[in-house]
Amino acid sequence: MAIISSRPNSPDPDRPDTQGASAAAPAKATKAKAKTPATDPSTDGAGANVANPDDALLQPERQAEEAGKPEEGLRPQRLADYVGQKDLKEVLAIAIQAAQGRKETLDHLLLYGPPGLGKTTMALILAREMEVDCKITTAPALERPRDIVGLLVNLKPGDLLFIDEIHRLSRMTEEILYPAMEDSRIDITIGKGSSARTRSIPLQKFTLVGATTRVGALTSPLRDRFGLVQRLRFYEIDELTQIILRAAGILQTPIKEDGATEIARRSRGTPRIANRLLRRVRDYVQVKRAGVAITEALAAEALELFNVDPCGLDWTDRRMLSVIIENYGGGPVGLDTLAAATGEDSQTIEEVYEPYLMQIGYLNRTPRGRVTTAAAWRHLGFDPPTAQNQLSFLKEI
Repeated sequence: MAIISSRPNSPDPDRPDTQGASAAAPAKATKAKAKTPATDPSTDGAGANVANPDDALLQPERQAEEAGKPEEGLRPQRLADYVGQKDLKEVLAIAIQAAQGRKETLDHLLLYGPPGLGKTTMALILAREMEVDCKITTAPALERPRDIVGLLVNLKPGDLLFIDEIHRLSRMTEEILYPAMEDSRIDITIGKGSSARTRSIPLQKFTLVGATTRVGALTSPLRDRFGLVQRLRFYEIDELTQIILRAAGILQTPIKEDGATEIARRSRGTPRIANRLLRRVRDYVQVKRAGVAITEALAAEALELFNVDPCGLDWTDRRMLSVIIENYGGGPVGLDTLAAATGEDSQTIEEVYEPYLMQIGYLNRTPRGRVTTAAAWRHLGFDPPTAQNQLSFLKEI
């Protein structure tokens, strides 16, 4: 993701000129604009390091190995090409047509949902549909007030400013954004003490698109200033199949529909993971079966090699469930105990692995600890307990 950090052309009179060399690089980055799509369709966010290389396939964050490859350019360019998110597309299509009809800028938009579902892609599409430029940055990059001020001052009329992980904005940066979003101005305090005075700088009308995976972490004043607040949902298998077929065509990878469906089934409802698995299957077929189209059998064979099972569970997911079943009779078991038994960090278990296991109905959180469901027992090849089924247990507590 491009990170744009602005530096004024003239030196700051209140600061010693000791940052010239260190600020030169960020100043050059202001010229970068996110007009050209960069990675998978429906991707956003920065990468994260994962200990187990097999588990990295199922992490929504972009991995360093995927960046900067000649295979880039998989993002859809228009709203009509964007697969999935039907309700969101309908809402945005109406907003775009209304804004163009009035010759106004698009209202400020907040997109939230799990990583990898297409928040950044949607921002780039909106800029293209409105025929304006899109500048991309992340909240952690806006550390000082001068960063956000320089960014806002350089916006042209109608430009779209995309801030990823917007819930991580500093309090001071948020305060600067409030008048910018509402009144297209920024208020700057010049001087100190009794000689201090406030100066308002007018801005061009612009559209702020914020993306976050934790909408509850946003402050109410910031959240209420967005005219549109939309959630991105997980994708259905048929939608992911279309995404994989489209990506395979761009990558010039022969694939059959049943092969795409098999990859989609193991993608956890996330386009970013789907495209990552497609690349891994493509590599496998290229080495093992050169010149053969990807079929359901070949896709399953390749993904089993990468420890991705038919439900999209990786080695760590299955390890967690098997520990609860084999060592603790299916639960309940506390988070710290589970972390010690599996060798994983408790925060990693709670924020990375548990959400998906709960979404597919394999794990329950109870006041007394984590409990596996009968579906998890059957998936791992165990017979669910007869004397104590999970439903009756939950009713008792």
